Formats: sequence, C-alpha cells, structure tokens
Amino acid sequence: MKKVLVIGCPGGGKSTFARRLRDVTGLPLIHLDLLYWNSDKTTVTREVFDSRLEKVLAEDAWIIDGNYARTMERRLQKCDTVYFLDLPTETCLAGIWARVGISRPDMPWVEQDTDREFVEFVKNFSAENRPKILKLLETYGNKNILVFNNHAEAEEHLQALKRSCYGK
Repeated sequence: MKKVLVIGCPGGGKSTFARRLRDVTGLPLIHLDLLYWNSDKTTVTREVFDSRLEKVLAEDAWIIDGNYARTMERRLQKCDTVYFLDLPTETCLAGIWARVGISRPDMPWVEQDTDREFVEFVKNFSAENRPKILKLLETYGNKNILVFNNHAEAEEHLQALKRSCYGK
C-alpha cells in the first residue's frame, strides 16, 4: 500500500480516517480541498487544480483524501488501494453539522454554517454519486478496495493495520 484514495460522502469522516491512516502508515497525506480551495472560499482554476493533482500523482507514495468526481478516475488509475467510506446519509449529515465552527487541517477556513445546497448534496449523495463511485470501483476491481459501512468497521481496520505495522 503506497498510493491510497479515501473517498465517500462529505461528513462521513474521510479526512479523519485519512489522517489516522497517515499516522499508522507514514504515507504523505494530501487533502484535495486544499488543492482546490483558497482561504477566501474561492477556487483555483481547473488548470491549477489539475496541475497540482498531477504533481501529487507523480509522487512515489501518497494518501489522497477527497472525492472530486471529475478527477476520480484519473486517481483510480494511479492508486493501488481505495478506502470507500460508504456510510448512511444520517451519519454524514451529523458529520457536516458537527464540524461547524471547528478548525480543520483539511480545509483552509473554519466553516461557520452549512449552506442548504451542500446539505442537499449530502442528502442526495447516496442516490446520485454512490452509483457512479460503485461503477468506477467495479471498473478498477484490480485495486485493493475496502468498503466501510460504519465508523466501527473503519476503526477495526485501522487497529488491525496498526498491529500489523507495529506489532501493537
């Protein structure tokens, strides 16, 4: 495991899982939100984002946290392992509300509120985005793909990985 994707619905704990995975494996962690967003809540151009992403993909090892559907297939081509946090919508909605007002290392600002459009995106993720992700994962079935349906499964995997890496 040298090139890892962590994907799933916003609010599902991708960034937290990715940070913990980094701590266990020592792999460098890249948050796609930091490649895409400026601190003033504007975005970089498509060309700048793609250039930043290509630099990351050219590295020997990484964990990439985030969905960004437009570039997911490109990242799937380059990775060897995928973690898909396939969590219930209610869990993800709770996650986006829980992070309001909290500084996070995966975002260049502190969210002060959650806008209606983002909440609707999360509510519709399972119906609209999940099938596309599952189709891509099927296409790239030669990769090591791990799917977690709740946080306990993800935690159990991290603990097992920690034991295998460090004998603890």
